[in-house]
Amino acid sequence: MNDQALREPTLLILTAIADAPRHGYAIAQEVEKISEGRTKMRTGTLYGALERLLEQQLIAIHEEEVVDGRMRRSYALAPHGREVLAAEADRIARTAREATRRLGLGAAAVPGLLGFSDGAVTA
Repeated sequence: MNDQALREPTLLILTAIADAPRHGYAIAQEVEKISEGRTKMRTGTLYGALERLLEQQLIAIHEEEVVDGRMRRSYALAPHGREVLAAEADRIARTAREATRRLGLGAAAVPGLLGFSDGAVTA
């Protein structure tokens, strides 16, 4: 992976599995939740992206099982994917802080920036 920013679908998929392995349908649901409904992944798009992310070693197959005669895989964030996602989260946070600074706003005045402090995310 290079130093370019992640495309939003890739960012959302990696984020969706950052805390726990998930199967395709659960990933699609998490992507929609994380994006607050802005992104709805179609089945073909999602599975194409998952195959690409597997090839790039950003994700790994966590488990495979047969359910109702169909193969069902769950996917987990691979170590390289964790590094890439952490770097992207840091880049986004730095950009958001700079935009906030240039707008002359405090973090509390900008929805979505709460919890960011000196590059660390707090609960």
